[in-house]
Amino acid sequence: MKETLSILIPVFNEEENIVPLYERLTQALQKAGRPYEILFIDDGSSDGSLELLLDITQKNPNVRVISLSRNFGQTAALSAGIDFSRGEILIPMDGDLQNDPEDILSLLQKIEEGYDVVSGWRKDRKDPFFTRRFPSMIANRVISIIGGVRLHDYGCTLKAYKRDILKNIRLYGEMHRFIPIYARWIGARVSEIPVNHFPRKSGSSKYGMSRVFKVILDLMVVKFLLSYSQKPIYVFGGFGLLMMLGSLLSGLYALYLKLFKGVSFILTPLPLLCVFLLMLGFLSILMGFLAEILTRTYYESQSKPTYHVKETIP
Repeated sequence: MKETLSILIPVFNEEENIVPLYERLTQALQKAGRPYEILFIDDGSSDGSLELLLDITQKNPNVRVISLSRNFGQTAALSAGIDFSRGEILIPMDGDLQNDPEDILSLLQKIEEGYDVVSGWRKDRKDPFFTRRFPSMIANRVISIIGGVRLHDYGCTLKAYKRDILKNIRLYGEMHRFIPIYARWIGARVSEIPVNHFPRKSGSSKYGMSRVFKVILDLMVVKFLLSYSQKPIYVFGGFGLLMMLGSLLSGLYALYLKLFKGVSFILTPLPLLCVFLLMLGFLSILMGFLAEILTRTYYESQSKPTYHVKETIP
């Protein structure tokens, strides 16, 4: 029997797009020939979106609705969809009709080739260049370099995941776009395929320029977690040792000026800089020790392993 699909669709004030999306989606899923469920996650819509979704659930038993108490954001909505889904393959997509449901078939074909994560690439993206596409191009390049997973389009919601990859991943902030990085971190096979993209015809975009700053900060968190989540002392301790080195150099230079140039300590800020950097170095190392204690408490209190087993044979 083929694996069950769970289609996850966050919805926030998409009243005009819900019915056409549902119709196109069911047609595409019938072609897939697999058991499926469609989860609409209403993210605190203030229009008639929830009422339309409830009507659809009366017509199709494969459709379920998760109604959030308020607007929590796309990442939280997707996290709720993952938690409440039942399928073995999870496919999130936008609710604004810019993703093409027919591309689900291509994602599944790639999954069947042995990949654990297949990401959509909006190769011919239908969004404004300077406000959406150009910042996205820069962000994707930076994320690929820092995250170590070369993808053209991290921002495309349309992706396919095997459930085992997502079961130990918790999402915060805007981190849903970084799931391929987390997946590669635990050894998943990640691929990317071009997908269709349509201009928005109804409703308004929920994305603003403020998201750029959120993504940058989240990327810093992801890099820290990927590289140092189990040994935070390497970051705090390394910074502390660097500050101590700066303290030593500034102190030695102050002594040089005093002994060989006759410059009084009072006339140069170097002694103050030496003390300041020394204190900063000590505090940073102490923070590293505290982070190490917290890390061990996190893993040991929950009996969490520091590894991920793919399979055992036999």
